[in-house]
Formats: sequence, structure tokens, C-alpha cells
Amino acid sequence: MKQDFYEILGISKGATAAEIKKAYRKKAIEFHPDKNPGNKEAEEKFKLAAEAYEVLSDSDKKAKYDQYGHAAFEGGQGFGGGHHMNMDDIFSQFGDIFGGAFGGGGFGGFGGGGQRRMKGSNLRIRVKLTLEEIANGVEKKVKVRRKVKAQGVDYRTCPTCHGTGQITKVVNSILGRMQTSTVCTSCGGSGQIIGNKPHGADAHGLEISEETVSIKIPAGVADGMQLKVGGKGNDAPGNGIPGDLLVAIEEVEHDTLKREGENLHYDLYISFPDAVLGTSKEIDTVTGKVRIKLETGIQSGKILRLRGKGIPSLNGYGSGDLLVHVNVWTPRTLNKEQKEFFDRFKEDEHFIPKPEKSDKSFFEKVKDMFS
Repeated sequence: MKQDFYEILGISKGATAAEIKKAYRKKAIEFHPDKNPGNKEAEEKFKLAAEAYEVLSDSDKKAKYDQYGHAAFEGGQGFGGGHHMNMDDIFSQFGDIFGGAFGGGGFGGFGGGGQRRMKGSNLRIRVKLTLEEIANGVEKKVKVRRKVKAQGVDYRTCPTCHGTGQITKVVNSILGRMQTSTVCTSCGGSGQIIGNKPHGADAHGLEISEETVSIKIPAGVADGMQLKVGGKGNDAPGNGIPGDLLVAIEEVEHDTLKREGENLHYDLYISFPDAVLGTSKEIDTVTGKVRIKLETGIQSGKILRLRGKGIPSLNGYGSGDLLVHVNVWTPRTLNKEQKEFFDRFKEDEHFIPKPEKSDKSFFEKVKDMFS
């Protein structure tokens, strides 16, 4: 079972953004590879702290985590920080957290003599899903145009910053000697410059390539959720690591089913004779059609609950229900014979409304539906 992100950082659920950042910096410095060379346990704790911070420092991801827990970041390549991060991800994304704790913004011996590794830009796409795909989970293959290193390109260490990607200056001030670091203007912070640029490559040695990417989407996702496919964004120049592919979920409206969280709603219209005599009807569900039985004398407004026929929980805690709303259709036009039939029975005791105490009001039905 995965450890709680708040527990990893040693903070409460109500912690502020500043408190989250402070707690992460404390953990990161404690378990940093430079302070714990060769210590696999410390390295693992360092990665876990980074995963926790990646989610809790982002208001949208934090809200999803607070609501769904780790399940909000599972499936396929993962949502946000739910996947197992590597050290390149951590240092490229959260390097500024450490400030000067490890030599003026560098990272000591990690990545080859403190050489900075840049991360490529992210790409964003939108994927449309039907209710059936959302209910059952699906694997989608999409074509993505991304920047990759051109064939034959080579890079060499930037002579200005010597591969660190930063220029460090020490100045004297009234407060004493102060050290500042700025991004190297020669290489743009990558630590490398192009040695050979193939024809068709851009100024960074990259070219456009089309690639088919497979995305595993777990059951229970919702409209507006965002998945992250690691490493399928644009490449970074030199020895940098690729960006990510961010996939926004768009839910396609169903013809007959309406979604409300994990529950689904279905409006079933029946005729007056069917309501009087009882019948069976075939209705849509996300797993196919099912036949339901309607009792004799069923009332308009009756709600039938088909348990477990809704959308699976993203947390894996079962599925929602399918609520069938029965609507008795009253004919708007009648012929002479039909009118005479209803006139004959208008005052019959069987046609006079006699609601029983067990017949719930509309407001009670709504209350039950949400409970």
C-alpha cells in the first residue's frame, strides 16, 4: 500500500503552500544523494518526498489527491506525481527548492560532475472518451508530433559554463561575500552547445517527428482530468530529458445515459397501459442492454436502482448505481372510442388517486437518490 503523501512530508492535510515547500526542502536536504552517497534507502525516501511535493504543491493535483487518494494518479503512465519519479525528473523540476544548500544551486556529483540536465517542453492533447470506455477502461493510440534529436546531431560541453548550465559569481557587499548563480547565456542552461547540426534541424538540433503513443486510461476517469505520459513530450537539447505528454480527458455525451459522479441516470418512458398492467423493458447500461421488470400499477416518478451498474470508482471501491426514472406517458390526443373508455371509468374507485404512506414524495425520492 502506498504511503500517504502528507505522512511522507510530515505535515497535516491543512498545511499551507509555504509549509509544504518548507517540509519538502527539509526532507530533500536530509535524504539528498550528496549527503547519503550509495544509500539506496535514502535515495528512495528522496524520490518519495519529490513525488509527494509534485502533487501537493500543485493546487489541482492536490485537490484530486485529497478527493481520490493515490487512485487519482494511477493507470497507464500515471497522473502527475503518482508514477515512480527518476532523479533526472526531480533535479530538473525542483532544483530551485534546494537554493544554495548544495554548492550554489548545483547538485554535486549527480549526473556527471554536477552537469545540469534540462527537461524538454511538455505537449498537450485532448482525448475523447465514451461512457462505455470510461466505465470499462481503455487503451488509446494517438499520433503525436514531437521534437526529437535530429539524426547525426552532436553536442559538446559549453566552454562558458563548463557544462553546469550556470554562471556563478562571487561579489563583495556590506554583508560580506555573496554568491549568485544565473543561467548561462551561451547554452541557455543546457550545459551543451551544438557541434554538428544536420540539415533540417532547428537551432537546438531538434526536428519534428510523428510518433504513435499508447495511453492506458483506467476506468472511472472524469471529464477534465489530466493524465501524464512520461517522456513523450519534446526532447531537450544535449543530454537533457524529454518533456511529458499531458492528456486531457473529454467525456462524450451519451444518447440516453446521464452521468452524475459515479451514478448514471436513465429516463424510461412507458405507456399508460404498461403502467397499469406491468411490463418488461430493455434499457441501456454501460456494459450493454439489460431487461428490467416493471410491476403492475407502477407510478410515474418511481426510481428503480440498479446497483453496481454505474461508473467504477477511481479508488477501486466498487461502482456507482444506475437510477432508472419511470415516466408514465399521458397521451395528448384520443379518438372518440378512447375518450368514451376513460369517461366511463373516470369516477371508478380504481382510477381515483389514493397515495399510501409508503409512496414517497418527489422530494423524498431526490433525498434518497443522493443518500
